[in-house]
Amino acid sequence: MKMLFYPSLLLACFACSSSPDVAPAAAPPNIIYILADDLGYGELGVMGQKIIETPHLDALARGGMLFTQHYSGAPVCAPARGVLMMGRHTGHAYVRGNHEDGARGDVWNFQAMFDNPRLEGQAPIPDSLVTLGEVLQEAGYTTGLIGKWGLGAPFSEGVPNRQGFDYFFGYNCQRQAHNLYPTHLWENESRVFLNNDLLAPHVLHEQAPDMSDSVFFTQFLQEDFAPDVMQTKALEFVRRHQQGPFFLYYASPLPHLPLQAPRRWVEYYRKKIGPEDPPYRGKGYFPCQYPRATYAAMISTLDEQVGELVATLKTLGLYENTLIIFSSDNGPTYTGGADTEFFASAHPFQTQKDRIKGHVYEGGIRVPMIAHWPGTVAPGTTSEHLSGFQDVLPTLAEVTGATLPGNLDGISFLPTLRQEAQPAHDYLYWEFPAYNGQQAVRKGKWKAIRKNMMDGNLTLELYDLRSDVREAHDVAAAHPEIVAEMEAILAREHTTSPVERFRFAVLGEK
Repeated sequence: MKMLFYPSLLLACFACSSSPDVAPAAAPPNIIYILADDLGYGELGVMGQKIIETPHLDALARGGMLFTQHYSGAPVCAPARGVLMMGRHTGHAYVRGNHEDGARGDVWNFQAMFDNPRLEGQAPIPDSLVTLGEVLQEAGYTTGLIGKWGLGAPFSEGVPNRQGFDYFFGYNCQRQAHNLYPTHLWENESRVFLNNDLLAPHVLHEQAPDMSDSVFFTQFLQEDFAPDVMQTKALEFVRRHQQGPFFLYYASPLPHLPLQAPRRWVEYYRKKIGPEDPPYRGKGYFPCQYPRATYAAMISTLDEQVGELVATLKTLGLYENTLIIFSSDNGPTYTGGADTEFFASAHPFQTQKDRIKGHVYEGGIRVPMIAHWPGTVAPGTTSEHLSGFQDVLPTLAEVTGATLPGNLDGISFLPTLRQEAQPAHDYLYWEFPAYNGQQAVRKGKWKAIRKNMMDGNLTLELYDLRSDVREAHDVAAAHPEIVAEMEAILAREHTTSPVERFRFAVLGEK
């Protein structure tokens, strides 16, 4: 059990009856942090999306602040969420890549995971680490997580209820989230079974000669759609804790593959987009008859759920005193039937498969962020403040009056929300040991990238984002002094990971 020594947030100000002029303290704000899954920088209307409709998120942006220079902590799920939860970039973080902990057994066998839930989940974060949930618990907040976790398998020290969350409902395991009609979800540390059959993704589902398309494709759309079930729990959490203060971390699985969405939204986009041919029949995730319409439908479903959440806050009288932050865990994907080039999902960045999810180019790590807080955040504002996931913990700690844990890499962006003088990062740093090994630094207009490190490469690419936001022209040869400066930052910010699989042999690590 962790022992934290943070002062609790003062929930009320008791004025002496002889001092009638002393105003009562303002109630601490409720906080909702919504994290989309694989949503691209260009997939919201407010970010320039031309096909997919996101009216509720666009309205949230118009009523608050849109951050245009915000970055995920990593280009894939688990390390991005680890940076968010613990405020340390991936050169210092415990989680630096996805880690399925295959030593336990056949962790990609969905029948085996169903029979033995100890095979679910990712390698656990240690109990010694201090999470955002724990910081806000100690500040007097009731904390809830709805959605996808990915930082500790069932029954381990890394489960949400042992990492600062009073209530958890959703996917413990990232692999289980590869089906939006799963057999079960988790409520705290128990499985809740849904009205769905076990269908395994990532295998070839063949269509029998006498099977119609309508039967073949609809078999993957079952009864209980996990995002809907989780939405119900999210709204219940808000209603249950409306006396506040509460913190809700809403980690939606949308629009992460597989291509599965409510039929009404799919039909809407079928009419809007037009005929699709051919359907997606591959073995990545599940087959889908209308891949483009379904992908758009997933994002509009997420948008609709955000709108429902905002409407609930208004009905309960909580809207004016709730800070809502919306972002995405990394850039858009390129597999499983998703046609992110068709949607220009990473616009204005490149959208090819080696430039988005899994890669430290802008399309893989720069993400949309919206902050909405009536009375504090001026509506219709845009910020170019350079920020990242490591900044969320110190920001929310400052919002709530909590004391920070030590050794953080983040800087609170609360001054930006208040339109006050803002301390700035000199640079942001990333490392990612997967996808053949990568490092990156963003400093001012400059972006340095080192890739193919597992092949022994230490050469840097250098881009001037002010004139080349698409990272199309490597100018390293023309700026050796900038390259040297970036190399020094890469060496300074990297520490050897305590987890062997996250180490770089090219840096002399074993």
